[in-house]
Amino acid sequence: MSAINKQWDARYIGVVDYGQAWELQKRYVREMDEGARGDTLLLLEHPPTYTIGSQRHPEHLLLGKEELERKGIALYEIDRGGDITYHGPGQLVGYPLLYLDAQGLDLHAYLRSLEQAIIDWLAQYGIAGSRKPEYTGVWVGDLKIAAIGVKFNKCRKRRGFVTSHGFALNLKAGIAEEGFRGIVPCGIQTYGVTSLADLTGRDKSVRQAADELLPHLCRIFHYEPSAITVEIAN
Repeated sequence: MSAINKQWDARYIGVVDYGQAWELQKRYVREMDEGARGDTLLLLEHPPTYTIGSQRHPEHLLLGKEELERKGIALYEIDRGGDITYHGPGQLVGYPLLYLDAQGLDLHAYLRSLEQAIIDWLAQYGIAGSRKPEYTGVWVGDLKIAAIGVKFNKCRKRRGFVTSHGFALNLKAGIAEEGFRGIVPCGIQTYGVTSLADLTGRDKSVRQAADELLPHLCRIFHYEPSAITVEIAN
């Protein structure tokens, strides 16, 4: 996973339909496998969406088709790891697309690195983020503030993998009631969900959080400090 003295192509692309962002990731992964694109970080926000990961537990979706349509919530079954989660306004979504060389590859360490960057960002606000050994993601006590679900795409033309999907960091107050009530988040019934605003009262925009989190991601993954390119998707 070494990328010392390299930079990410970090892009903030605004509010993007989930399906559009998924197709963009798949295209970028192919280009990276072919050596036509360098490591890329997509930072964005989705309209209300539920995604079901490869664990495939449809019973963890508590709403029927008609109620989803009434609430305007899209539903996708996708190829990342994990169970069901929610994406919506007031949540920073990050899709790090990184080439991981097969030599010395540690996929577990990649997940822990994503968590650490978010934990370090939370510390700026006096929030003690932590891990739970049995679950992926970032927690504050028994409440999850960031979900993580990734896919390791095996390269066809290079030796190694390209990552896709990533993290979803809750910022907006009340996001647990707004979107997570309709599911059993990540299949975990024991614990709840929280956000930066719920914990601190701070109203932080998705773009502001993206700007603040990027230096932590660069440091954790050994990239030079990067600036975010704003490229609002149409």
